Amino acid sequence: MTMADILDLKHGGVRVPRLLSLVVAAAMLLLLQAMNSRAEAVELSSGISQLYTSVSIYPPTAKSMTVCYGFVCRRREILDFTAGDKAALTRIMAAGHASAAAERKAVQKAVVWFDRRMGPILGTNKRVARADFRARDDQHNFDCWDTTRNTTSLLLVLQNWKLLKFHTVGNPHYRGNALVLQTPHNTAVLVDRATHVEWVVDMWPRGYAQLPDVMTVEQWVKED
Repeated sequence: MTMADILDLKHGGVRVPRLLSLVVAAAMLLLLQAMNSRAEAVELSSGISQLYTSVSIYPPTAKSMTVCYGFVCRRREILDFTAGDKAALTRIMAAGHASAAAERKAVQKAVVWFDRRMGPILGTNKRVARADFRARDDQHNFDCWDTTRNTTSLLLVLQNWKLLKFHTVGNPHYRGNALVLQTPHNTAVLVDRATHVEWVVDMWPRGYAQLPDVMTVEQWVKED
């Protein structure tokens, strides 16, 4: 239906007043915009949703994501994906189409792409591995909460773009056992579609532009 059609609407043979037609047209346009926004939104589990609601940020969409840094997302920046960004990530992920293992290696490279993309903007190109409050340099670093949110967001965008063939994005995982001196830590997770095995994608233990850790959750929960 065109705008001209809307303005010529009739009811019971009586022409609808032009002002009412404009109101109807405006309502229809708002509905279409809402439908488009919903189509772009990333569907979230309750576990993933908590990552965003806990720090009052929006979850990622097909077009943008909030990047957290400064420890527990006290600093944040919006990454609006350009056509060049999408093309670069598509090329990276195309190398992983042969198998699930190859896709996990491609995901590692996608995380490095993200680190290099945002590092000069945020100042996190100066970041160090395993940063927390003891680093005394929050403005240039991610803690594990930041890396969990950022990596999960990036994975959700890749999933939304249909660049993940063998995996889906899983709920983040936590470890920490004071009885064995294991420090608290969180990570993003991928789930193998075929085997349902959960794999961590953990950039926090690695320095700037280094490949993130990728291992099974079963192995990761035993690490420190």
